[in-house]
Amino acid sequence: MRLLERQNACEYRLTDNLIDRDIPRYAILSHTWGRDTEEVDFEDMMAGSGRNKTGYNKIEFCGERAAGDDLKYFWVDSCCIKKSSSAELSEAIISMFRWYNRAAKCYVYLSDVFIGENDVQQSQSIWEPAFRASKWFTRGWTLQELLAPISVEFFSSDCKRLGDKESLKLQIQEISGIDIQALQGSPLSEFTIVERMRWAAKRVTKLEEDRAYCLVGIFGVSMAAQYGEGRESAFKRLRSKIDKASDRKSPISRPERSSNLDSHSMYSLTNATTYK
Repeated sequence: MRLLERQNACEYRLTDNLIDRDIPRYAILSHTWGRDTEEVDFEDMMAGSGRNKTGYNKIEFCGERAAGDDLKYFWVDSCCIKKSSSAELSEAIISMFRWYNRAAKCYVYLSDVFIGENDVQQSQSIWEPAFRASKWFTRGWTLQELLAPISVEFFSSDCKRLGDKESLKLQIQEISGIDIQALQGSPLSEFTIVERMRWAAKRVTKLEEDRAYCLVGIFGVSMAAQYGEGRESAFKRLRSKIDKASDRKSPISRPERSSNLDSHSMYSLTNATTYK
């Protein structure tokens, strides 16, 4: 896991690839990606370029919020993963839920919610419709980014704090269909496989295989990425992993075995068009 380290008010550098025992307290960013040409990637950060890209604003936002919370380090998926390395990318997919879970703070940057000069509290009736309609709630990977961290704070595109997972839980429950108990940190294993699949039913991803890969952490299984295998094959492997994990649990604690939900049904439950 690589982190971004704040050097000064406007300078950041990537750390070396850290192992678990060396990872300091860090913040983490949750966002939706723009076009590939807009996002700052690993190579941009290593070369010290990318400042003119739109995505750099989100890096600065996360760095500033982290500094305000006395956190020197933070993680942004668009630039902290060397995606040209298939091994590193696969490791990141397997570890992503755990990385979000261990973050001291998770900041959600909503690019399509804008406050302007209005006061956040006084204008909630104005920004709440945009919040409810935000594309962030439609993306596959943001499901685990909502559920894994203990602390999740929501911000508008002009960096104004809207609230957190607790203060906005009723709105989030209505938008996402996720049980409030899950939003408040109840173990996801307490919810049935069908329930968890339904949370992802209307979410989309840029790559078709990611429809399955983004659920790995939600089901507490480990599955290597094999881009090019197609979505249906990815769901078959996911079902197999879930079955094996269910078989290791006692019949009393097992909420439901996925054989009641075959790979075609799993595929259908998340059958929508494809983004992140």
